Formats: sequence, structure tokens, C-alpha cells
Amino acid sequence: MFPVPYSLFPFNPSKELNPPLNILFVGDIFGSAGRRIVREHIGHLRKTHDVELTVINAENAAGGFGLTPQLAEEIFDLGADVLTTGNHVWDKRELIEYLNSAAPESDVRARRVLRPANLQVGLPGHGIYEGITQRGVEYAVVNLMGRVFMNGTNDPFHAANDLLSKIKARVIVVDFHAEATSEKVAMGWHLDGRVTAVLGTHTHIPTADERVLPGGTAYQTDVGMSGPYDSIIGVEKDLVLQRFLTGMPGKFEAAKGNPKLCAALVACDAATGRASSIQRIMLGE
Repeated sequence: MFPVPYSLFPFNPSKELNPPLNILFVGDIFGSAGRRIVREHIGHLRKTHDVELTVINAENAAGGFGLTPQLAEEIFDLGADVLTTGNHVWDKRELIEYLNSAAPESDVRARRVLRPANLQVGLPGHGIYEGITQRGVEYAVVNLMGRVFMNGTNDPFHAANDLLSKIKARVIVVDFHAEATSEKVAMGWHLDGRVTAVLGTHTHIPTADERVLPGGTAYQTDVGMSGPYDSIIGVEKDLVLQRFLTGMPGKFEAAKGNPKLCAALVACDAATGRASSIQRIMLGE
């Protein structure tokens, strides 16, 4: 047997010494079904794809409405680095004390639970977290909320501009929690070339428009819900249908059937933050 010439397998220093940074973004965890399906899959997803940064939207983790400190801790135990939220962030009042327990410059878990950055000034918590991966790559996660069909938010576009002017990291992930697809698409173009990824949450339906925009920003209008899909966006079908048919109010309950994990896997250059790929993920039981 003749030895294989070394020239057939040239050493690529940029590939070996500067591998891409893989980011896993998990869409809105909804209720116990969502927590269960994420618990089932997140370990092998992170291992298989050599994930270095894991961001999870957890605003619906507590029965479909809000997040408790206990559930935040459980999700961090699964490997999450940062948790984002949205319009249900205040549904569980105990989260306020949890957010207030963390000093602004700390990296404790409570500090890594975000609320939308463009809420009114002075509210508990923070809308941005800046950290460092185990490899030593600086990153930032920004949580913003839309204004179209939403209440209580300031202009997310100017808020994004203000935040980006202060961020030193090149790897920047934006969770844009918004209702209108037009507003989400607009934010993608607004931030193209300025952030690594703009990933939409809130509407709980995964969209098939994932792509890398010309400036190097990975984009998806909505990553989708990690929760029960035999439902109406997470809620028991009959309860929602009754409201549509009668117009009468009623208490909503989280469904449990057919849970699926929805996520986006983004690869980027660790030095520039420029995305090279985005992959849509949906996994069932």
C-alpha cells in the first residue's frame, strides 16, 4: 500500500484554527409539552451540531403564559446560555423579583433572562446580555418587541440603533418578538450586515423563509413554537374555537398533544459575526 500524498489533504489554517461558531435558537417554549420536547432533544442537538451558544425564548414556559424563576433555572440546566421573552414576560409576578436580584454587570442566570429592550424606561430586568463563549468569543443577545398589533413598546428600530452603537461584540443575535410579518421582515433588512441573526418569535408558526441576507445576517420571520401542535398556537382547540364561535371570553389552557421542538441553527464567522448559513429545525417525539 502506497502512502497517501499529503498534498491531497492540504492543511487549511483558517478552517482548523477559526472554526465557525454555531448558534442554536429555540422558539417559544409553550407549557409542559414544550418543556418536555425541548428536554428530549436539546442535548443531542447541541452535541451533534457542536453548538457554542444556545438561546431559548421561554416566555410561555409556565402553562403557556409567562415564566417562573424555577422554570428558568430548569431551562438553564438543559444548556441554555440566554433566555428571551416577550409580551408575556410579566404574567408571573415572581419573575420580577428574580430579575431584580441580578446586578447589571453580573453573569448570573437571573441576569441572562431578558425582557424586551424597548419597553418603558425603568422597568425590571434588561433587554440585552453580553457574554463570552467557552472558546472566548464575545457575543450579545438582544430582545426586542414589535409595535404593530402590540402594546406598551417604544420604537424597536431606533432602540436597535441605540443598542448597536454600544455593543462591542461582533456576534449579535436578535430575538424580535412581533406580530406582523411586515414588521419582522423590515427589521431583518434594517439590521442586515449589522447583526449575526434576526430571528422572529411570538406567532408560534414556523415560517419557511430562512435565509442569509446579502449583508451576512441570518433571518427567519418566525422560528415557531416549541410546544403542542394539536392546538391553536398552543392552546386547547375547543377553548379557542368557542371564543371564535360565540365571542364569549373564557380561560385558556395549554394543550399537550403532538409536541414539536422548533429551532434555527445559525453558523457564523466568530471573528466578524457574519452568518454563513441558517437551518430550520422541527423535531417531534
